[in-house]
Amino acid sequence: MRQPQLIKSGHIDIVYLDFSEIKKKEDILAQIEVFGHYIRKQPLHSVYTLTNLENMYFNTEIYNHFTAYVKENNPYIKGSAVIGLKGMMQIFYKSFIKLTGRNVKVCSSKEEAIAELSNQMAVPV
Repeated sequence: MRQPQLIKSGHIDIVYLDFSEIKKKEDILAQIEVFGHYIRKQPLHSVYTLTNLENMYFNTEIYNHFTAYVKENNPYIKGSAVIGLKGMMQIFYKSFIKLTGRNVKVCSSKEEAIAELSNQMAVPV
């Protein structure tokens, strides 16, 4: 099971959540539990996340689980970026944002996402 990884960028820690290449629904659901448990142990409104969904198995059931996962984590999140959105995931993205209330920046690379999250930290909330 993958664990969250901390990426240092300037004055912030970004929690890297790697779902890439996970092909089994059961493994994705288990990974959601691991990452969600970690996030919900952090102080409220303190976590910057970078989520990698590249080549992850995806269907409407996974979408529903991700929506619930994100809603549960919302109080702990200060900024979010995602990489690896393709195909069906891109189609569901707009409704996902409306359902979760989270502003998740879609980026084309890990480096772009880290820069985006660092810039979010620099802007007063």
